[in-house]
Amino acid sequence: MEIPRELTPDELYKASSPETFDFDTTRDLSDGVHIIGQPRAVESVRFAVGMSHPGYNLFALGPPGTGRQFVIRHFLEDEATRRPVPNDLCYVNNFADPNKPKLISLPAGTASKLKAEVGELIEEIATALPAAFESEEYQARLQTMQQEFTEENEKKIEELQQKAHSMGLAMLHTPMGIVFAPQKDGEVLSPDAYNALPEDERKRIETSIEGLQKELQIVLRGLPRSQRELRSQARKLNEDTTQIAIGQMIDDLRQKYTAFEGVVGHLDEVRQDLIGHARELLQAQEVQGEAANPFEISPMVRRYQVNVLVDNGEGQGAPVVYEDHPVYENLVGRIDHVSQMGTLVTDFSLIRPGALHRANGGFLVMDARRVLMQPYAWEGLKRALTSRQVRIESPGQALGLVSTVSLEPDPASLDVKVVLLGDQSLYYLLSAYDPDFAGLFKVAADFDDRLERNPENERHFARLIAELARKHELRSFDRSAVARIIEESARRVSDQERLSTHVGNLSDLLLECDHWAEEAHVDVVTRDNVDRAIEAQTYRVDRLRERMQESVIRETISIETDGVHVGQVNGLAVLQLGTFAFGKASRITARVRLGKGEVVNIEREVELSGPIHSKGVLILSGFLGARYASDSPLSLSATLVFEQSYGGVDGDSASSTELYALLSAISGIPIRQSLAVTGSVNQYGQVQTIGGANEKIEGFFDLCTARGLTGEQGVLVPASNVRHLMLRRDVVEAVRDGRFHVYPIATIDEGIELLTGVEAGQLAADGTYPQESVNGRVARRLKDLSDSQIRFARAASTPASPEATG
Repeated sequence: MEIPRELTPDELYKASSPETFDFDTTRDLSDGVHIIGQPRAVESVRFAVGMSHPGYNLFALGPPGTGRQFVIRHFLEDEATRRPVPNDLCYVNNFADPNKPKLISLPAGTASKLKAEVGELIEEIATALPAAFESEEYQARLQTMQQEFTEENEKKIEELQQKAHSMGLAMLHTPMGIVFAPQKDGEVLSPDAYNALPEDERKRIETSIEGLQKELQIVLRGLPRSQRELRSQARKLNEDTTQIAIGQMIDDLRQKYTAFEGVVGHLDEVRQDLIGHARELLQAQEVQGEAANPFEISPMVRRYQVNVLVDNGEGQGAPVVYEDHPVYENLVGRIDHVSQMGTLVTDFSLIRPGALHRANGGFLVMDARRVLMQPYAWEGLKRALTSRQVRIESPGQALGLVSTVSLEPDPASLDVKVVLLGDQSLYYLLSAYDPDFAGLFKVAADFDDRLERNPENERHFARLIAELARKHELRSFDRSAVARIIEESARRVSDQERLSTHVGNLSDLLLECDHWAEEAHVDVVTRDNVDRAIEAQTYRVDRLRERMQESVIRETISIETDGVHVGQVNGLAVLQLGTFAFGKASRITARVRLGKGEVVNIEREVELSGPIHSKGVLILSGFLGARYASDSPLSLSATLVFEQSYGGVDGDSASSTELYALLSAISGIPIRQSLAVTGSVNQYGQVQTIGGANEKIEGFFDLCTARGLTGEQGVLVPASNVRHLMLRRDVVEAVRDGRFHVYPIATIDEGIELLTGVEAGQLAADGTYPQESVNGRVARRLKDLSDSQIRFARAASTPASPEATG
């Protein structure tokens, strides 16, 4: 039997030579932005940023920490500098309908200037109006109107009084009003004297008084009309006075904004409102001056102000907004309320912008998961992108759930490029279940978490390390440290030919390397500092791994690392605890007996087997039937189990291990317990790639080391996994010294020969295997079981003899 090839130390770990770098430390490397390993994502981002048509928003999908935000920030900020600064947005009062504030769009920096100038205008008006209404001219004109009114009415009363006097009557002012009474010699007659008058005289007096009363009623009925005329004249006087006081000031401000129709129209409305409400404004100022809080602006004054929603006056290009709390109100804006006398009130000055307003004309970047987690935020975002308008309203208004009177501000036209960050699963779920998603986010930037490991990319990786070190103000890294970090990057993706692009993890490692360099009192980070940081990262999280290994060492869990056993193999699995993964050995056993060709997966029977593991058991059943029972019934019943397994089992990486145990149990050939196995198998007996090869090998190595390396222990891994091996230094050194072994296995025959020390046996031309080979013994045992089943079947079908029945 040919001994299987053993992997060499160089095949177990692909080192990066410091001599290949043309620098001493990362301080020698130039500054600049280096984006490595993301050509497809970079092209997608570049396309989305440059596409001006609606719907070409971007979804950046990939694992967190792969540099998505860095790449996107770089392209967005670069593109933003080439775009014009968008207009300012401001709200003003709608004097015709205060519940519908008007939106005005102005060139960048103009809105704040307008707000300041309108504020100054109101202050000047607040000073000019009292002076105008307290002026001698105004007071004289007002007094003249009032005097003319008084004199006219007094003249009518006096004429009536003289007429009464000519009739021998006196006009008296009593609490009940004006009355007429007879008089004689200037004295009002007493009732007795009046009754003593002749009857004809009394009738004449009564007729005269009745006529005078009618004339008096005519005069009194004309008083309200005269008063209305007086008020109208006073109002006209007030308007003329206000116009004189404020007209020139408003005209001067209006002249500055003649190019902006919205501002001109608003100033005209301010003029008309001030003219009609000048007195109310003065009263409001008086009340404000007497208020407990003189700094609180009264609603009468606030109605003339300008509410700047977005000020782009200091912008250097299009805005790039990163919204980290995308609740509905933070996206589309909100309307605040204030308490006045126990009631919540609002107006246009309490309108607040959302991220869509601030990013209008530029770019908005958000985390997709956070948007989806906030009630109504996703629907609000889609509505704004679809209508290309930002409408400020509460969720209740948007959904038609409330009918209370509130503000309905003019919507703002929307021209924004939205970038969402999320993982692949979220992107594909939205694509499948949200019919609007594909039309709104037409570009996907798929960020990879690894890149090809070659000399050029290693140099790019070194520049990335230099850039991150400068960004975090760390010590520089020498060539040996950079080479060690590159090796660790390849290990973290479990591939000799790939490097991890997870910038977040890389940054964390650099920070910790710098810390240990500080602890060692060195000015440059070296390979030793990197090794110390990696060891410390592992030590902080491997308590459970040590506890599980301890349970094996103390034989609480039975795992043998020497000797031989029939139907028993050491299988390897990987446990993932957060970000830490480690290998774990398990005893897998198989038992066989006469049966109907069933391979019973005990884990599945008790519902501890996952679907992929169950699939693997069915595959090895197919292998057994095809190889050994193609022309005869498979007449065995076998059971497979992970011994002392108290949790779920999934994955097919143990299927080759289970097949080895099954072949040993059928043939009766013992298996070396000094070896552990991993690898899946197909129906043709080919061993296939599995995940976690490094952790599995190291897990069994640690167990063997704890018990003492004998030079016989080792691990069988799929040959296709060799390129994934980046083993720890102590494992590689043990292999170099011949104290531990790693074997690449391509087929089940190769593996069973190594495990048993017996030739697997090749199929001869006559369809048989060598008698003493593993395959020959398995075939013979299965043939014996088949013959036994046939004999039992014949015996059961043969009628009993009379003697036997008698």
